[in-house]
Amino acid sequence: MSEMRAMRLHAPGQPLVLERIPRPDPGPGEVQFRVLACGVCRTDLHVVDGELSEPTLPLIPGHEIVGDITALGQGVDDLQVGQRVGVPWLGGTCGACEYCLAGRENLCPQARFTGYTRDGGYAEYGVADARYCFSLDAEDPQAAAPLLCAGLIGYRTWRLAGGEQPRRLGIYGFGAAAHILVQLAVAKGQAVYAFTRPGDDDAQAFARRLGAVWAGDSDQAPPEPLDAALLFAPVGELIPLALSQVRPGGSVVSGGIHMSDIPSFPYRLLWQERSLRSVANLTRRDGEEFLALAPRVPILTETRAYPLEQANQALDDLRQGRLSGAAVLMP
Repeated sequence: MSEMRAMRLHAPGQPLVLERIPRPDPGPGEVQFRVLACGVCRTDLHVVDGELSEPTLPLIPGHEIVGDITALGQGVDDLQVGQRVGVPWLGGTCGACEYCLAGRENLCPQARFTGYTRDGGYAEYGVADARYCFSLDAEDPQAAAPLLCAGLIGYRTWRLAGGEQPRRLGIYGFGAAAHILVQLAVAKGQAVYAFTRPGDDDAQAFARRLGAVWAGDSDQAPPEPLDAALLFAPVGELIPLALSQVRPGGSVVSGGIHMSDIPSFPYRLLWQERSLRSVANLTRRDGEEFLALAPRVPILTETRAYPLEQANQALDDLRQGRLSGAAVLMP
């Protein structure tokens, strides 16, 4: 049996361990792929640090995967060996519940998630449900990897906030998702106001370089009221802050899968028909729309590459805020 290298999590709060394990074979309806690049996402941090508490252990994290198909499982006839695909967070659903039938498969109670309840891309090879692979026309796997979650979740968050309708758009937390989304928003003619950790001058300069009209600390007020605010930082106290900066009738949308507790806040912040909502996962429609849109903008990702065995370093750099753009593992 062929072997591969993989970085595996054996217990929450512990470093990943580099191991040699059997290369997985595709089951019915699955594809095997060789990993070309895998982005390092904040959700991976939540899994490794134990903030998402139900991983399938031992686990290979990673859900921003770009790979080339190396084998097909029984019944797969719409993909082919050698084809380049992207493998996202949403790794499978039942296809029969009320949510799946309504096109809201992201809410399926039997959903499976890449790098959480099924093995992901911190490895040399992987397998995925063929239905949840996106065909990619990407010559640069490193640049494409962050599009598979930072891009897709950012896109869904933006879409649920009204898409291109808001004229003044606030973004709280200027990391991987924000650096992709700001390019889309600017291309759509929106004015972007970027909010970062207090005193993070580098992130603020990065936001302005990508087209933000204003960048400041998260506890500052922008020069104008916002039509909508998107949150990508997992900090609950930002919810009332964002609501306080959104005009009547505006919206606040949280794009994170995990967030610290939201403190109590006065009803006046929500009053006047402001709305507050969350984003859960993504749908295949999101992926198809965004991956077709990204090259037309065009969206250019800024990445830092790490070899597979430095996955723990990449996670720590993300944890400590030492990254601009996105970290990507290159097996």
